[in-house]
Amino acid sequence: MIELGNYNTLEILRDTSVGLFLGDGEGTEVLLPNKYVPEIYEIGDEITVFCYLDHEERPVTTNIKPYIIRNTFNLLRVAEVNNIGAFMDWGLEKHLLVPFSEQRTKMQTGQSYVVYCYLDDKTQRLVASNKLDKFIDNEVLTVNNWEEVDLIVTRLTDLGWEVIINNKHKGLVYLNEIFKKLSVGDQMKGYVKAIREDNKIDVSLEPIGYKSVEPAANLIYEHLTKAGGFLPFHDKSHPDDIKYAFELSKKNFKKGIGTLYRERKIDIKEDGIYLI
Repeated sequence: MIELGNYNTLEILRDTSVGLFLGDGEGTEVLLPNKYVPEIYEIGDEITVFCYLDHEERPVTTNIKPYIIRNTFNLLRVAEVNNIGAFMDWGLEKHLLVPFSEQRTKMQTGQSYVVYCYLDDKTQRLVASNKLDKFIDNEVLTVNNWEEVDLIVTRLTDLGWEVIINNKHKGLVYLNEIFKKLSVGDQMKGYVKAIREDNKIDVSLEPIGYKSVEPAANLIYEHLTKAGGFLPFHDKSHPDDIKYAFELSKKNFKKGIGTLYRERKIDIKEDGIYLI
């Protein structure tokens, strides 16, 4: 079965004037147009391609990697808005439609939004939605406390930044626990800090507990090396200065320099830290 909106590994069946016809082994064939045909191939080879609908709503394949695939979230830019909806640039010739009914706020040309790509049951076409909560489920959680997770930043609230966790759940990073600049669409690793009784998830951008020590120590050591062996920071430095210089909390900074000191890699003096 060939799956729209996803990568498929298919067999090269035959070469024609318009391109290669590929098959799934179940009798379904789809075209790989000439402009995407690899320079070297043989009939019977397997090739991995992305499948979507072309301008005439026919299934077609490409070796171009789109910015988003089916059943995932990503930040896309609006290429055009017309009377049907907003059309997002997802890296392919035919843009991805976000119908007006799937826009949380009216989308503007040139602006970027986090969207979810899915196959519409009624039309059997790939579309996207900016109403993200429809596609996030916190009823049944698949993460645990202190687990490392993948994050996509979606929205700034009074409490902090909302994030999508592992493409499945919603979480929140509190403003007073953020030590780097965040923007909508940023993707990064994070850590499950706490799961509350209502299944709301608190997220940390820094490793938690003992896991935070080694990354902080490595980061500080790297900064010291690049700075020539001295930095004017120590355990009495202001938290905001540490945040700006290292994107670390003061707590983790102190853990980091403590580790480096015990390993005899640095010396801590009144004016700062020195490489040994």
